[in-house]
Amino acid sequence: MEVLKIATAGSVDDGKSTLIGRLLYDTKSLTTDKIEAIEKSSKLKGYDYLDLSLATDGLVAEREQGITIDVAHIYFSTAKKSYIIADTPGHVEYTRNMVTGASTSQVSIILIDARKGVIEQTYRHFFINNLLRVKEVIVAINKMDLVDYSEEVFNKIKADFQALNAKSTFKEQNVSYIPLSAINGGNVVDKSENMKWYDGQTVLEHLEALEPTDVFEKGEARFPVQTVIRPKTEEYHDFRGYAGKLYGNSIKVGDAVTVLPSLTESKVKNIHFFDKQYDEAIAGSSITIELENDINVTRGDMIVKSTELPKIEKDITTTVCWMDSKKLVPGTKYIVQHNTNRVLAKVESIKNTIATDYSGTTPATQLAINEIGEVRIKLSKPLYFDAYNDNKSNGAFILIDTATNTTAGVGFIR
Repeated sequence: MEVLKIATAGSVDDGKSTLIGRLLYDTKSLTTDKIEAIEKSSKLKGYDYLDLSLATDGLVAEREQGITIDVAHIYFSTAKKSYIIADTPGHVEYTRNMVTGASTSQVSIILIDARKGVIEQTYRHFFINNLLRVKEVIVAINKMDLVDYSEEVFNKIKADFQALNAKSTFKEQNVSYIPLSAINGGNVVDKSENMKWYDGQTVLEHLEALEPTDVFEKGEARFPVQTVIRPKTEEYHDFRGYAGKLYGNSIKVGDAVTVLPSLTESKVKNIHFFDKQYDEAIAGSSITIELENDINVTRGDMIVKSTELPKIEKDITTTVCWMDSKKLVPGTKYIVQHNTNRVLAKVESIKNTIATDYSGTTPATQLAINEIGEVRIKLSKPLYFDAYNDNKSNGAFILIDTATNTTAGVGFIR
């Protein structure tokens, strides 16, 4: 079954958690005991409705303050698709959390309070989705019940967001606009009787109608080797396979391939998926590849088509979202984790910080937590990469602090 990864974004009280709770409730994805707990908690709070935000806000601080702090992953399925929703916080001080949640998503739902319209945080949420090249964005204009389901209010917010969209450099992005009321379920799973002027899809209908070609970016085939398979059993005495996940595009038996960084050439002999063999594997497949000749391949190497070599350099210009309380400064050493490959690196220079409200850049010599900036990094050995805009999986990396082993930042190669 197709799996669709979704990230939500919105300001305080825009209703992200309520929207997700409504999706779960109306698709009958909540267990009976969970519904009973929500009913009990809603009554204790004196509500005359189900507080469906309780279905997702797992931390005590989230429930007490009515805000989202951590990234929560929620799973549900319909007859057509399986979904993973990353419920990300919208506050500026949690920019790193939002980047983390959106980095693996194919769809983003940006919530806007119909009473407030497009605000500063809306700019930030859209900017991050542009930065991460999320192809499908749903602008969910929520709380339409509090503006008397006004078509005029909806059209005004839509026009304001379209003006913001004009600032985007990611022209392949598709933006859709849906008026809804998450608290009573209007246009979430079922059509709203109060907004008959809206003839578009509900949120779930839109998600169900998306095809893989709508949300997955095509690039060149990249196969980072995770491990070498050597069973050494009687049946597979001389078997040598290379296991990993295929990104970017398909690969076929007979394709001429090059192993990086050694630049050794070979051909694909067999493609295994558990106990089956295939002539072709598509992007996103976790497979084991056999090559025609025995060559030295190990974890951290990458197998690519010989006609589609990536860039191989020791100096990279990147956009970094900083996640550590310890500031990023030039001269500091980190480990660059790029797919399965780890390389020791030094921060050569920091050019600027990038405003997430589209107001431009500011010269800088350091990055503080939650700041995004342009950083030049020098590597101890060549990295085999693509620009993030050309191949997301092969253009992203994380920076690991060599002293604490914590993930200090996430980067996108230009």
